[in-house]
Amino acid sequence: MALGTMHFGTRLPAAQSREILDAYLDLGGLWIDTANCYAFWGSETGFGGQSETVIGHWLYDRGVRERVRISTKVGAEPTRPHGFPGAVEGLGKDTVNRAIRDSLQRLQTERVDMYWAHMEDREQPVADIAETFGDLVDQGLTARIGLSNHPAWYAAAANVYAQQRDSAQFSALQLRESYLHPRPDVPVEGEDHPHGMMTIESKDLAERCGLDLWAYTPLLTGAYEHPERPLPEAYEHPGTHSRLTVLREWSRRLAMKPSQVVLALLNAQQPAITPIVGVSSVTQLTEAVEATRFSLPEEAVEELNAAG
Repeated sequence: MALGTMHFGTRLPAAQSREILDAYLDLGGLWIDTANCYAFWGSETGFGGQSETVIGHWLYDRGVRERVRISTKVGAEPTRPHGFPGAVEGLGKDTVNRAIRDSLQRLQTERVDMYWAHMEDREQPVADIAETFGDLVDQGLTARIGLSNHPAWYAAAANVYAQQRDSAQFSALQLRESYLHPRPDVPVEGEDHPHGMMTIESKDLAERCGLDLWAYTPLLTGAYEHPERPLPEAYEHPGTHSRLTVLREWSRRLAMKPSQVVLALLNAQQPAITPIVGVSSVTQLTEAVEATRFSLPEEAVEELNAAG
């Protein structure tokens, strides 16, 4: 499990954010996931950077940089207040090189452990993106590079270019994934990325080529525990109802919350999927960490995967 920190420093005050970071460390947590654009929509300035800043102050004050791994992203920060998605920084070489240094300054560290291209920039050739991000590894600014909200073909093509120039390849994909799935080719309300959904192709690429899979929004913003929160219309289909029935049955049998079963199931997939979980309390965090360390019975995995 990676700790999602999207709302740190905006919707979640700094003191509360630090409490969660402390608890995550005490629970043996490793990956902390953020982005340079978090969270422009929750800031009066209309720009991001608040999450990285809170994490940076925490790392400095606690002196725990070597005990955690930091994951951050570039590409979706607005170029004018609240300009997303029409006016965003993109993935040009100069932009990326400037953005990672700005992120490192806010995070108060000399390098990150994973640097993601946050969203597609079709104005940049794939070969240029591969070169730009590979150079960051060569410079020692990041240990690894990944692609968020990119289709599988893009990752494959970029890594071919990286192989040809003998540079670092993209080793991870970050996409939206959960137990429930929307109808294919139906826009999901609130999902801003046309290639943001994890697909059978991205899973196949990851398994065949050894890429890690990270999943954001794995708990559908609390929908598994709160039926009163309606799912986006794209999730309204018979498969959703069938899956929820099986999920609730296994939740009862295992004496776990439905959301905990979902997190455990993601880890049980082949290839395994690392969920990025955002929480607003230490209690929620503890439940999530416990779930990701729980091994589901084989029968549960088979029935849950087959449902719907």
